[in-house]
Amino acid sequence: MPGFEIFGEEEKQQIMEVLDTGVLFRYEFGAQRKGVYKVLEFEKKFAAYCGTSFGQAVTSGTAALKVALAALGVGPGDEVITQGFTFVATWEAILDIGAIPVFTEVDKTLNMDPLDLEKKITEKTRCIVPVHMLGAQARIREIVAIAKGHGIPVLEDTAQAAGGRIDGQHLGTFGACGTFSFDAVKTMTTGEGGMIITASEELWRTMSEYHDHGHDHVVNPGGRGGEGRRFIGSNYRMMELQGAIGIAQLAKLDSMIAAQKKTKAALKEAASAIPGVSFREIIDEAGDSATFFCFFLESREQCQRVNRVLTENKAGAINFGENTWHFYPRWEHMLAGATVARSGWPFCEPDGRRRVVYDPELLPVSAELINRTLVYPIPVKMAEERLEEMRTALSRAAQI
Repeated sequence: MPGFEIFGEEEKQQIMEVLDTGVLFRYEFGAQRKGVYKVLEFEKKFAAYCGTSFGQAVTSGTAALKVALAALGVGPGDEVITQGFTFVATWEAILDIGAIPVFTEVDKTLNMDPLDLEKKITEKTRCIVPVHMLGAQARIREIVAIAKGHGIPVLEDTAQAAGGRIDGQHLGTFGACGTFSFDAVKTMTTGEGGMIITASEELWRTMSEYHDHGHDHVVNPGGRGGEGRRFIGSNYRMMELQGAIGIAQLAKLDSMIAAQKKTKAALKEAASAIPGVSFREIIDEAGDSATFFCFFLESREQCQRVNRVLTENKAGAINFGENTWHFYPRWEHMLAGATVARSGWPFCEPDGRRRVVYDPELLPVSAELINRTLVYPIPVKMAEERLEEMRTALSRAAQI
């Protein structure tokens, strides 16, 4: 990753078709467009690629989460369960919609632990958001079954796992809807941008209206509708240049994943020699997007020793126990309830009463696991010289 590694003539051609029209806005201007509607085309192609019915393009993966939560009816007073190992955007979107994030442990998939999920469901739970973190599958079938038993919708955060599958079924299609990110470091990228997919026309219609100020889109895409607005919305529209790049990148996604799998397999073979090493549980190896390579050591101390050797040999890995963007105990602004609002919202009510307080020791199982985990992002292109350098570093780490 990411997809900009293979930007080429295909992206340029798609972009030029937009520039030739002079229309960057995804709606209206029918006389000038010459039949070019890149965002609409991208939505249809992405949904078809994932084997579902509808796609709704938006400005980012974060926006995708917020639009999906809004369309599912989530709001103030509600609780949304997600996992304590995810990018901050997952819980930022929940707080931004007015709901309260509730966090579960992760297991050896590095994704939501269904057993802990059962313990976290309350009468206030209105949505469950498992994350297919670092490109690999959550135990989504078990999670959906639990949610169904409680009558709670599942929103799959698939930001880092576009193209991932379980038994041929695309991630993002198991729950009520799935969200994706196409930011600058994703396997397929539009620079910024996101997508929501769903099999529900009703849910898609609500998302379509909400993301464009409530415009009803009865006439779509030539006009913005008959203005029979059902509710207020906001602006999360993707523009035509992003849609154009998305079309070109989508056509390359499977080949990018294939390249990542090859590199990941080579690194896994080299890491296998490290004493006591074990590997992340992958639900379906064939459906792995291979965006990241994750391996466990026997203790935090061994993890630190191994990573020192890797760093000394120019192949340092990521330890998410030390990373401030992705792991619950490191989210100091959330733990502190820090916000720009004078009232303290969303951590406090308007009258100053605290809505939620987070304990940094809440997820001990996840902490023990994450602190002894090392991770490599997998590029789409890796020079043989660099791959050999990483293999050598892993070999030296095996000798300590």
